[in-house]
Amino acid sequence: MSIGADRPAPGHGPGTPDPAPLVAMRGITKTFGSVTAVAGADFDLRSGEIHALLGENGAGKTTLMNLLYGLEQPDGGTILIDGDPVSFRSAHDAIEAGIGMVHQHFQLVPRLSVAENVILGAGEGRRVRLPDLAEVAAAIEDLGQRYGLGVSATSLVGDLSVGEQQRVEILRALYRGARILILDEPTATLSPVEIDHLIEQLRAMAGTGTAIVMITHHLDEVMTAADRITVLRSGANVATVPAAATSPLELARLMVGREVTMLSEVGEAGEAGSRTGPASAGPAVLTLEDLSSKSAAGTGGEHPRDFFNLSLEVRASEIVTIAGVEGNGQAELEAVLCGLSRPASGKIRLGSTDVTGATPRQLLDAGVGMIPADRYRRGLIRGLSVAENLVYDRIDKAPYGRRLWIDPKAVAARGADLVSRFSIAVRTPSTSASTLSGGNAQKVVLARALGTDLQLLIAAQPTRGLDVGAIEFVWNQISEQRDSGVAVLLITTDLNEVTALSDRCFVIYRGQLVETPLDREAIGLAMGGAGSRAERAPAR
Repeated sequence: MSIGADRPAPGHGPGTPDPAPLVAMRGITKTFGSVTAVAGADFDLRSGEIHALLGENGAGKTTLMNLLYGLEQPDGGTILIDGDPVSFRSAHDAIEAGIGMVHQHFQLVPRLSVAENVILGAGEGRRVRLPDLAEVAAAIEDLGQRYGLGVSATSLVGDLSVGEQQRVEILRALYRGARILILDEPTATLSPVEIDHLIEQLRAMAGTGTAIVMITHHLDEVMTAADRITVLRSGANVATVPAAATSPLELARLMVGREVTMLSEVGEAGEAGSRTGPASAGPAVLTLEDLSSKSAAGTGGEHPRDFFNLSLEVRASEIVTIAGVEGNGQAELEAVLCGLSRPASGKIRLGSTDVTGATPRQLLDAGVGMIPADRYRRGLIRGLSVAENLVYDRIDKAPYGRRLWIDPKAVAARGADLVSRFSIAVRTPSTSASTLSGGNAQKVVLARALGTDLQLLIAAQPTRGLDVGAIEFVWNQISEQRDSGVAVLLITTDLNEVTALSDRCFVIYRGQLVETPLDREAIGLAMGGAGSRAERAPAR
């Protein structure tokens, strides 16, 4: 039984009336142009509870919390703190009222110390002198010890791990007096061990009366951490339930409005589901031979994001996964494999052809599909239409165009076909890509990569930030590629994704590969660095 299911809501035992909410949001509405982001939503938050906020991409979760934090102003409805109506003109007003928010993408300055980042923008920065900074550092370390968020206040943020940087963001909110803490996708870049530690820290904070809102897509973590859960769909409330009274499958159904079959296969315990793909893999399609990154050779020393002497084979009709916590070399490996940078040493073979140093164009022409980890930096041009995004990797080829000429009818026809095949929710293919939700933006990237015959698919973080319905769609598409004979290299931080899709699994830690069995505990330990060097061997 999960922690969340074992305990009653704070201050709410048998026969005890519901405590008065610390925060009450009533009938909140917010529109952006013709789009209704929040449609009359209600939300309550009690002192000392962890309240999870769930919903599909575009359901209004982050917008609702941005309204509470003063980043946006509601078009209608009422927000009450301690029973009194409030109207925040800015985040500064919300901070003054005791609200802190930790965003999915950290807002830290790497070249400043922890203490300097904590006071940055706090209103006291102009008058801080060295003695004052020492006092700030002492106060930060005291907070860290009190809540189990220990981090050296004098360390440079750029030298900290991702998990430690998240602690800095939480400490900054606590230092500013937050009694209401909003966390947006707090576990997106953490290892399983770091996630467990974070949940312990959040429980300790809630135990002192801090009220915590947790926006996330990870249902197993919700069941472990949350006291209550609110589900939004299309900007409106679907349900608010105690964690003890629900399950991941029921929450997924509430979020999407239907049964999520692939989540059922993964199971509530998170174990790998039964796969019905080919019984055995085919010949090697991708071969890495002692591949090392440029920075490793250029500096002569180990940098956390280098990778070293990677040897690996991916065969036709199999999914090979490289799992790991962000910052261990995955991004650099992705860039090398997709032709965006050159390795310092080693070889990359596609079949029997040496493609070391090949350009992205050459790899695309050779039948390599690419799903980049950052869909907005490398997967979409938001100033173009959906149809144009769906063909921009082949816009110079018939029938879509040739040098200095584009056939708009062919582009529109291709766009309409892929929009239909991949269920991209847009009014027309000519709709601007800038209007897409995260899930539909990822479907555009997926459709472009899979809309042609492939021999190899490189999928990096293909479901990052997606809701369970969109995750199911992506998983099905990747599985279908494997079943049709495509070799798939999957790079991910998501343990459920690893166990649901992998035929073989490796963990990358500090730039080196560890082969692991398809076991959640073994993979999680290896992601935290528990794999021994003796296990590291070329994969064939």
